[in-house]
Amino acid sequence: MKPKISNDPMYQLLREGKITEFNARFEGGEKPDLANCDFRSVDLRGLDVAGVNFSGSYFRQADIRGLDLSQCNVEGASINGAHISGTLFPKELSAQEILLSHQQGTRMRYSI
Repeated sequence: MKPKISNDPMYQLLREGKITEFNARFEGGEKPDLANCDFRSVDLRGLDVAGVNFSGSYFRQADIRGLDLSQCNVEGASINGAHISGTLFPKELSAQEILLSHQQGTRMRYSI
């Protein structure tokens, strides 16, 4: 599935770099639809996203440094060339899956 540029207002905030506004709205109860989205080259540092579904999303060259994705669904996502220093990934992802996705652009699969 090709990553999409969604019309979801919360997604658009991220594309525009409005992380603080996104976090406030998310904390206020708004639930974004971020599955299968295109985050190519988007700076997402500072994002607070516990429980968000990023499955199938594309993070090529995105800046996700320091994010806590441990409670997020990132199965099927790709992080090719993304800035990932300090990122906490779900425990279901092996280091090899993360490395392959980062270096080769493969879609990450959870270990059972």
